[in-house]
Amino acid sequence: MCIVGPLPVATAQKKFLLVATHYFRKWVEVKAYANIKDKDVSKFVWKNIICRFGIPQAIIVDNGSQFDNIAFRTFCSELKIKNLDSTPRYSQSNGQEKVTNKTLLSTLKKRLKKTKGRWVDELPRVLWVYRTTPTRPTGTTPIALAYGMEVVIPTEIGMPTTRTIVQG
Repeated sequence: MCIVGPLPVATAQKKFLLVATHYFRKWVEVKAYANIKDKDVSKFVWKNIICRFGIPQAIIVDNGSQFDNIAFRTFCSELKIKNLDSTPRYSQSNGQEKVTNKTLLSTLKKRLKKTKGRWVDELPRVLWVYRTTPTRPTGTTPIALAYGMEVVIPTEIGMPTTRTIVQG
């Protein structure tokens, strides 16, 4: 889990992303913030990870002060979550986040030109694209790994595919 930003200031002064990526499923959860405080991280983990997928065994975090504090460490400890820090001088130790962030930022940047800077509004669309695109390591989509099924994507609505024919 890491913090990305600052990005161009958007609605409600949002300019940072809090990003969490599941190591095996490649599922990503992201939320935009104006500023990210200690309590925001615990709320994010509770709402976007635990309430959707259950308690993780471990969370790998960058070395930001939002992750390295008593409140977040206590939150993790009470839920028996290992709180692991990535190595400060060896950024590859949290390589999954680096790859995810690069992909998300690249896609957001492409959308920025079309939406005149409203990147927060485009975030759900960017996440949808990321979650429904097969990844190289797994050969399938993060959404299939997270939910056990593929979803019908908008381009399939207008053309018959095996999936849309079977679903009726």
